[in-house]
Order: sequence, then structure tokens, then C-alpha cells
Amino acid sequence: MRRAGGRHRQPLEDGPMENGGGQELGAPDTPEAATRPPRTRPRLVFHTQLAHGSPTGRIEGFTNVRELYAKIAEVFGISPTEILFCTLNTHKVDMQKLLGGQIGLEDFIFAHVRGETKEVEVTKTEDALGLTITDNGAGYAFIKRIKEGSIINRIETVCVGDSIEAINDQTIVGCRHYEVARMLRELPRAQPFTLRLVQPKKAFDMIGQRMRSSKCAAEGRVASGKETLRLRATGAATLEEGPSAAEETAARRVDDLLESYMGIRDGELASSMVETARGAGSAAALVTGLAALLGDFAFPEEFVAQLWAAAGCHE
Repeated sequence: MRRAGGRHRQPLEDGPMENGGGQELGAPDTPEAATRPPRTRPRLVFHTQLAHGSPTGRIEGFTNVRELYAKIAEVFGISPTEILFCTLNTHKVDMQKLLGGQIGLEDFIFAHVRGETKEVEVTKTEDALGLTITDNGAGYAFIKRIKEGSIINRIETVCVGDSIEAINDQTIVGCRHYEVARMLRELPRAQPFTLRLVQPKKAFDMIGQRMRSSKCAAEGRVASGKETLRLRATGAATLEEGPSAAEETAARRVDDLLESYMGIRDGELASSMVETARGAGSAAALVTGLAALLGDFAFPEEFVAQLWAAAGCHE
């Protein structure tokens, strides 16, 4: 769907919409037009499948990730808690195609659901385990990257896409990915601990794969140049033009910072941080903005300074 002009945001507060439709704008300019019934706002309808195989379903009328999962679950007769994460336009566990906070209007949504549960014992012989963690926006943190040669890399049963359900029998369901990363970082060295993992259910052609994702210029984001539906934690979803090249570059830099400082990757969080930085006015105000975005996480001053620079801000 194309729209004239620059970046366009259309709140979805007045009802569901359908891909590709238009809308009359402005007051009627003839008496006949005034008596005409108003045009119904078109619907946004997306196609979806379960990643391990299913018929195609249609979903609409959601404004955030939790509602999206609920709609998918309703179509396939499962619980929303069965959905670990979603990918766009591929059924594979491809961390470069994760559904984040934006969905292209022509994107096909694949839902990856709970498969087998497994427990692994890990001994922390180094400070870093070699994990990069993200989350699905609905209570599940999962493994997005495994560093080559790391502690976790030497445990063959741990795979990219595995959801971390518990650490030493303490459930972490409902925790954000940065909280889980901090828990793992604070575990003492030389003391074994247990991870309970849930792997996504695999289609036949994915059995036996152990995937490690690599960095991608648009990791976690839909491609630029097309209109997207942006999902928000609070408030209505909006229709927006795809991010500009400058916005993608800034978000990618911030995403790299998140991985180096916190052990997480989250394209949508990185984009939100860029928006927060550009709206802050100063690096000092950015600290307040980050606290509102993530709570009392206590980012080091060096991180805030590098975030400020990566977002393209200047005092």
C-alpha cells in the first residue's frame, strides 16, 4: 500500500483495517456527498501459519504483541502461552526474521510453538557464557545468538531459538530479556547451574539443525521502503512508513551496544532508545528517559554517552 508524502502515522483506534485499502479525507464538498454514508475504514488482515506446519489462518484487530499471540492462538485452537516467538516470511528459526514491533503489511507470520523441554547443566568457567538473549514481548526470553567457542557453544543440546524457562529451578517466565541476561551474568564462576530450556517445535525439514545467527543490517526489523504496522506496548498501533536508512543505521549501532553491555539484541528496543535519545534534548535527560523505558536498570555513564552518540544526538 503506497501513500503520498512523507512518514505517515495512522492510529488504529477506530476499528480493524484491511491491507491495501484507502480512506476518504476531508469534509464532503457537495450536498449529495453529505448524505452519502461514510466509507467504512478498511481492515488490516494478516495471514499466519504454525511454523512446524498447519493450514493458513487469517488474523486482524490486534494492537500489540500479546493481542497478536492471542489472535494466532484462537485461530489454531491453542493457548497463547504455547507461542514462543514469531518469524516473518519464513518458517525457519531465523533470528534475522524475528517479528519485533513492526510488521510489513504484506508479511506472512509464522508462529513457533513449544516443543520439547530439556535441562542442561552449565559450569561458568568464564564471566561470559556466550549467549545473546532477546524476548518475544509476551513473557518469554530466548536465545538469539551463540558465540563461537563459548561455554554454551560447547553444549550441543543448546540451540538458537530455545526459550529459557528456568535458571536453577527458578522460573524466569515473565522476565524481560535484560533481566535474564543480568541473572546469568551474576551467577558465580566455577559453580554449576541448571538451565531449563524449551525448544520450538520443529518441522520435518528442520530436525537436526543447530542454528547460529549472524548479524544482519536489518536484524529484527522489517525492510525499509514499505509501510508497516507498528505494535506498541501501550496505546494504539500505528501505520508508518518503513524506517529511513539513517534510522536503521542508528538503531543498528544501539543494538550492537545492547549486546556488548547487556548481552541482548532487540531491534525494537534499540529503535525505541533512538527515539528516546532524539527526544531527550540532552544526555542527562536521556537517563530519565531510559528509566521510564526500562525501569531502574542503572545503565553505566559510558553506555549512556555511547547511546547518545550512536543515536546521532549532539548537545
